[in-house]
Amino acid sequence: MRAVLLLSIVFIFASAELLTRTKVLMGTFATIKLDANESRHFSEAFERLQKVEDALSSYKPSSPIFLLNQNKLATLYPLTYEALQKSLDYYDVTDGYFNIAIGSVTKDLYRFGEQERLPSSDLLRKSSTTISELKFTEKKASISNNIKIDLGGMGKGFGVDKAVKYLHEKGVRKGVVGLSGDIRCLNICKMQIQNPFLDGVLAEFTTKHINTSISTSGNYNRYVRDTAHNHLINPKTKISQKSFASITLISELSNSDIDAYATAASVMPKELSYAFLDSLALAYIIIESDGKRVVSENIDAYVSDLRFEDGVK
Repeated sequence: MRAVLLLSIVFIFASAELLTRTKVLMGTFATIKLDANESRHFSEAFERLQKVEDALSSYKPSSPIFLLNQNKLATLYPLTYEALQKSLDYYDVTDGYFNIAIGSVTKDLYRFGEQERLPSSDLLRKSSTTISELKFTEKKASISNNIKIDLGGMGKGFGVDKAVKYLHEKGVRKGVVGLSGDIRCLNICKMQIQNPFLDGVLAEFTTKHINTSISTSGNYNRYVRDTAHNHLINPKTKISQKSFASITLISELSNSDIDAYATAASVMPKELSYAFLDSLALAYIIIESDGKRVVSENIDAYVSDLRFEDGVK
């Protein structure tokens, strides 16, 4: 049975009058906060998340991705097609470090979320992550026998985008949508980031802009046996990343974008990862595996009142 992941970023909102609703969706806790006079939008916002899960899940037997992995051919939903298109763009932007063909490793070998196991180095070496073995049109997709597709590296951010799009269409300008470590603040809100090493808070800050997107990627929530065998796997080497305990990105880009970028940066070699993130329109708070804290020079453009658990900015 698939385990529900714990929140990798804890979020609170400064306005006490906001109503909170939480459901289990997309393998984690989905939380939406809205003003009391907007409560009629909870149901449809969660329905938008449900539709994304139905379109992208590699666990649900009715999902196009599940069927694609099982049968090597599937009919696509519009949301599935959109996510696949975005994923190819992310592959190009990240020089292949974001690669949804990683499913051959995460689904077939480690079996994350199912009957998890530690694969041999020989099996990992022989596995394929060749993205060109995925072919798709707006209606159909096919893959070779060598790969499987895993959209987990961008799916939660994609879901947040779709729920927020609905809320914006309805004129909602105050609230929060969160799926695990992927969060959108519709207006200014106060955030707390989970400590990747201990229970409790690592840092807190207040966003400076409306529609701020936040994504945290870490190796501490999903692994087999220990964090040395975590789910953040370099698709080029087939080895779990060991450089970063957590990467938090803060931006006005879409949640899908920064979810994918956080995933890719997590598995890049360290120097390449920092160079990549510094080239993007975002700020970051990074905890390296040895506990070293690295904050982007432009952090003040995105947040205020940044404080870490030791009280030092």
